[in-house]
Order: sequence, then structure tokens, then C-alpha cells
Amino acid sequence: MTHFRSEHDPPLATEAWGWKYHHLGIPTSKKMPGERYLPNFKFYISGFESSPFGIEWMRFEKNSPMDILIQTVPHLAFEVADLDYELATRNFKILAEPNPPSEGIRVAMIEHNGAPIELIEFKKNKISVHS
Repeated sequence: MTHFRSEHDPPLATEAWGWKYHHLGIPTSKKMPGERYLPNFKFYISGFESSPFGIEWMRFEKNSPMDILIQTVPHLAFEVADLDYELATRNFKILAEPNPPSEGIRVAMIEHNGAPIELIEFKKNKISVHS
């Protein structure tokens, strides 16, 4: 069933599911200051640490294994308490299976209505709230 909301209502993901906004990832072809390379995914990230809004720039190498949608369309990222639960109980199209981009972090990329969405779980949240 599709959920319709009024202009003043928060999104279902934050209101009912308990997801928390984490960042906005924006693909770029421009080299950015302070880039950090993620060799497994063949792309650079930058900006998150200094952005008060959580804006993260992503510059991909030509042979990056990431889905073309992730490489070309900005994505929203939400922190979730239990990544496996969210993927198992909601019918999402998965663009990138759960993976650890760095120590203590697991992420997955999904698609919703043509937009990539990142779900991110931090080790500190590993206690399941769904038991």
C-alpha cells in the first residue's frame, strides 16, 4: 500500500521506521580537497567531515564497480539500527549488497523510484530493537 503524506508530514522512513538522516552523497567529476580513496569501490569521497549538512562528494574512477545509478544520481543516506532487518522486511531493490566500507560500518544501497538510497549501520547500534 502506498503511503501518502501532507506537505507538513515527515517522511515515513524517519517518522515510522526510525531512520535518521546521515548525509547527502553527490557524484562529481571534479577533484575535491581532502579526498579519501576507497580502493574496493574505486572512488574517492570528501567533504562529509567538514559539512554542517552532511554533504559528501563522490568521484568515481572509470572502472568503479558501483552501480551506474550511484555514480550519476545523488543519494540520501540514512542511519538504521539494524541493516539486515531493514533489508529483510522491506521490499527494496538492492543496488549494492551490505558491505563494510570501513571498520565498524556496514552499508547497503537500495533504489526507490529511480533514486539511490544508502542505508548505514554503525557497530554501536548492533543491538536489535526488533527482537
